[in-house]
Amino acid sequence: MTDQGPVFDGVNLVVSDMDASLEFYRRLGVRIPDQGPWDAHHRTAEMPDGLDLEMDSTGFASKWNTGWPGTSGRGGVVFGFKVASRDDVDRIYGDLTAAGYASQQVPYDAFWGARYAIIEDPDGNAVGLMSPMDDSHRSTPPPL
Repeated sequence: MTDQGPVFDGVNLVVSDMDASLEFYRRLGVRIPDQGPWDAHHRTAEMPDGLDLEMDSTGFASKWNTGWPGTSGRGGVVFGFKVASRDDVDRIYGDLTAAGYASQQVPYDAFWGARYAIIEDPDGNAVGLMSPMDDSHRSTPPPL
């Protein structure tokens, strides 16, 4: 992936009402299974071709993105790009912030095991950079 650059691989919808969002997207025909203890705060839809469509509550989004404007309680979107390595997250983040783009979340070792960062595009949309997950970097998720 380093040679080809970041690869678009997902959209994360940050939702203000998980139940209402589930009802809408399920009615639309999107398959969103129940997943267990995080159901009230995180869901992953079943999508083709490796694309990720995830939903997170506004409260949960503020746990993995310290720059999320979660105090307003509004929803939003995070465009996800996978990169080849943990170092690529830091390198790309550094390049973009040096070029003047705003940061929402500095690179860090996320509790799910990936290196992760979020930059804002020129319109303020959140753009996530995520390395492959590594079990040796997993930790306990923060309490909600």
